[in-house]
Amino acid sequence: MTAETPVSPFALPPEVEDERVRSLAQLHVLDTPPEDRFARITRMARAVFGIPMAAVALVDRDRQWFKQVDGLDIGTNLPRNQTICQATIARSYEQPDNPALIIEDAAARPEFAMVPGIGEPGGIRFYAGYPLYGPGGHPVGTFCIYDTEPRSLTEAELTTFTELASWAQRELEHSDDLERAADVQRHLLPRPLGDLPGYSVCAMCLPAYAVGGDFYDHYRVEGGAVFTVADVMGKGLGAAILAASVRSALRGASSAFARVERPLAPEDVVDAVALQLSEDLSSTDTFVTLFHCQLDSATGTVRFVDAGHGIALVVRADGRVEGLDSAGLPLGVMPGDTWDCGEVTLGEGDTLIIASDGVLDLIGDGSDARPALRFVATHPEPADLCARARALVAEKSPLDDVTLVAVRREPTA
Repeated sequence: MTAETPVSPFALPPEVEDERVRSLAQLHVLDTPPEDRFARITRMARAVFGIPMAAVALVDRDRQWFKQVDGLDIGTNLPRNQTICQATIARSYEQPDNPALIIEDAAARPEFAMVPGIGEPGGIRFYAGYPLYGPGGHPVGTFCIYDTEPRSLTEAELTTFTELASWAQRELEHSDDLERAADVQRHLLPRPLGDLPGYSVCAMCLPAYAVGGDFYDHYRVEGGAVFTVADVMGKGLGAAILAASVRSALRGASSAFARVERPLAPEDVVDAVALQLSEDLSSTDTFVTLFHCQLDSATGTVRFVDAGHGIALVVRADGRVEGLDSAGLPLGVMPGDTWDCGEVTLGEGDTLIIASDGVLDLIGDGSDARPALRFVATHPEPADLCARARALVAEKSPLDDVTLVAVRREPTA
């Protein structure tokens, strides 16, 4: 008869544990690669306290996983019932106002006898752990330090330890905020355009970081479709917030959702958006480059406004590449500015390509557009162009967002 596994003295009620594990899952951090922002915390802890080991750990239902571990040769996973951190999690419920767990000599505590190496030469003797919290305020992990000798923390050291734990907490919350923001931004990109008779369309937007300042948009209107690529100055969450505002303003100004038979002309749309966002762009000291166009699918005529974007071209069926003139300034540079409309016609086999400046860094060094022009000229078919660009992003991990929209007028049979 097999002996039953003893119940841990630090086990939580099932309903509490379910809520805690659900909170951990919402962070989307488990089993992600190491990050230097957490390593900086553990390096700082080892230097400040003169201890050999420090970690940022997350406690799952049956295991403890280390987002960052320094000085402990234990891999990235431990069974939860063989850890001291399970006691820190339990303490956070028992003493929420004083959740730090300080154990001056773990070898003298029989409840931690199951921890590997306890009491052995070079094994863990001192432990200090502070809970880290997920959505809903549930404890999901710990910031902890270890020593191979018994010791204590002075009041000043305890204050420093708590401040380092707060740093780890902020980084964990930052992960959650970015993941949520990235999810929202992905959902703000339009669904595939669907059937546009006589044309093939491919579009992609790959942020360099979790979120970015690039976006594209497209939607059907009476007689054709509208396409937009925009790039907000800067990167990260701030640029993403402004990008969402620009997208919303564009959709509103051009009577989105394809319910209006006569949408505003491209130049009127850009003028209206610039006016609406003038105060926001001024107060944040930023600007937006923008290419906005409307395609008449029957004639192939594209009426466009280029507000300082400068990376739009047509690849003709015979391989010639024609850049589209860019005479307008970006939105936010000159208050009260207006924009003129240009026009180009797509013949059969011609492809309109609109890109963000991240493409110049992806294909070349960013200072010369010619490599990018040669690249698109050899990949005029939209699906092939986007597939090749995605492969290059995966290979090079560029430091700028990469956005592409390609619209090809297919040859008739």
